[in-house]
Amino acid sequence: MKRILHIMSSIQNNESYSIKLGKAIVEKVIEKYPGSTLEEVNLVELNIPHLTPAVLRTFFVPGDQLTAEDKESIQFSDSMVRQLMAADIIVIGAPLYNFTIHTALKSWIDHITRAGITFGYGENGPIGMVTGKKVYVATSSGGIYSDGPAKANDFVAPYLKAFLGFLGMTDLTVFRAEGVKVPRVKEYALTKGIESIHID
Repeated sequence: MKRILHIMSSIQNNESYSIKLGKAIVEKVIEKYPGSTLEEVNLVELNIPHLTPAVLRTFFVPGDQLTAEDKESIQFSDSMVRQLMAADIIVIGAPLYNFTIHTALKSWIDHITRAGITFGYGENGPIGMVTGKKVYVATSSGGIYSDGPAKANDFVAPYLKAFLGFLGMTDLTVFRAEGVKVPRVKEYALTKGIESIHID
């Protein structure tokens, strides 16, 4: 039994390829681990707030020194961190928008990036503290970015691998529904992506 956290960041709602691919990943995980629990978070519907100077400041204030106002401003970040830490398997829907991730997903990353909580610094540099997690990324794109001339413009998979790895989530696999706007490719882009799913 696993605790699954499915993070969605598409603005396409039910038409979203990344959400459909993410749900297919979740289904495969549950097939492998019957009885698993699932928590779904749609960051766009949640209208996740961007960091503000007030919230950022509270990240560096010791807990026993937080004022009532501080505690209120940091409440969202704290809840996102608890949710992340409680999960065994994280499925992240990350469609490619203008070569990168949606701002809602970037804001979620900003809220879970907490010095002394999700990462720290040792004598040899940064130490990720979000360990023991398996991460699956469900990405979608209008063009082909896994290979070919557009590969250099994919700032979704490389960024998520690099930054989530920085937080300690180094066991990450990317599945793609790509070419969803390309003639003679779009008709089977999602099917190909779903067929590529393998759960370690």
